[in-house]
Amino acid sequence: MEKERVHKTRVLVIPLPVQGHINPMLQFAKRLASKGLKVTMVTAFSNNEAMETQENSVEFEPISDRLEESNNIENMVKWFQSQVSKRLPELIVNQENNGYPISCLVYDSAMPWILDLAKGLGISGASFFTHSCAVASIYYNLHQGLLKVPLEEPLVSLAGLPPLKAHDLPSFVYDPGSYPSFLKLVISRFSNVTEADWIFFSSFDSLEKEVISWMRTLWPIKTIGPTIPSIYLDKRLKEDTDYGFGRFNPNTDTCMKWLDSKEEASVVYISFGSMADLGKEQMEELAEGLKMIKNNFLWVIRESEVEKLPSKFLEETSVKGLVLNWCPQLEVLAHRSTGCFVTHCGWNSTLEAVSLGVPMVVMPQWTDQTTNAKFVSDVWNVGLRVEVNQNGIVPKEEIELCIREVTQGERGKDIKRNSVKWRELAKEAVDEGGSSDKNIEEFVAQLLCKPC
Repeated sequence: MEKERVHKTRVLVIPLPVQGHINPMLQFAKRLASKGLKVTMVTAFSNNEAMETQENSVEFEPISDRLEESNNIENMVKWFQSQVSKRLPELIVNQENNGYPISCLVYDSAMPWILDLAKGLGISGASFFTHSCAVASIYYNLHQGLLKVPLEEPLVSLAGLPPLKAHDLPSFVYDPGSYPSFLKLVISRFSNVTEADWIFFSSFDSLEKEVISWMRTLWPIKTIGPTIPSIYLDKRLKEDTDYGFGRFNPNTDTCMKWLDSKEEASVVYISFGSMADLGKEQMEELAEGLKMIKNNFLWVIRESEVEKLPSKFLEETSVKGLVLNWCPQLEVLAHRSTGCFVTHCGWNSTLEAVSLGVPMVVMPQWTDQTTNAKFVSDVWNVGLRVEVNQNGIVPKEEIELCIREVTQGERGKDIKRNSVKWRELAKEAVDEGGSSDKNIEEFVAQLLCKPC
């Protein structure tokens, strides 16, 4: 009877339709499915990459035939809200008619209006934060009026956090005029968070111990990360080898064969994610800095960004460098040849590097990346943060210096030791009986206590 009850308990997962939000929530969905729950993930449109995944433990439900094209995140969220509001009641009724009533709706914290929909339909709601607890704490203090913008002091002191300078705070906070719609969006997630039945974070207890302890005085939060595929951590989910969007890409073979040919820890991997947009001057400085280093390098550059490279750069660095427009990042970070990760410090990339024990050189660009960089360099001590000049540019000399220090310098030795330590702690968190695993088990047990 209990086994049947687990099998019939269905959870609906709704991420913001942006890759950096989809990936961690899909990993959580896989973890829930491994506990015997039925899990459905809502996708933005029927031709979504998720529909082509080889992942079969999670079902996918499109809410539209097409994704509304927009460069404005606020407009995209409004479109998604209209689609979900229209389709969600129908989806829930269909599941109930099929004998699998929805027990809980796990929604991206960036869309707090989904909780109101869930409550209106008599369903439990769980808010899922795709950034760090530290960043959530900053936004919460802003929402409560305990932190004001524009900033009034050069140094900010908040409970559970180290002292933060202006550029250690999210860009929405230290430069609110540049991103007014984003600032409104990130603050709005706290409008009804206390009404959520569960609050999940893609983090783990030992990584953010102080701020998590403080946040638990406010909310019953559950850390369920690091949310990366099982094969790289506990290895309990044998089929969980990627994020579930691993369609064939010809760059994969090229990339991995090139890495196989290099010596251990000799490669510097550079990637700034799918959204960061480096200006032409910064791209040129980065390129010149890479020419100066002795290491081999693998640089992932979006096709639209290649034109910003200096002329003849590819030709001049062909012996030691490989430039691609895509690579399997987790495989690259886990490869024996990779010794350093130059990153924008997005939360997913940061967790991946921490979990795989790869030292970092961090070049944050915007949003929460600046706060993540503070923790990488000054709290966890697993990387170096570059310094920008008076024009906001990281010069080639600084790039070369930081890479050299991480890969060959004295401080680099400490960074490597700390990287190994955090890799083991990340694995412990998701191992059977680890803090993250216990939190997921508790969530499943609590769901089973609720009436179907």
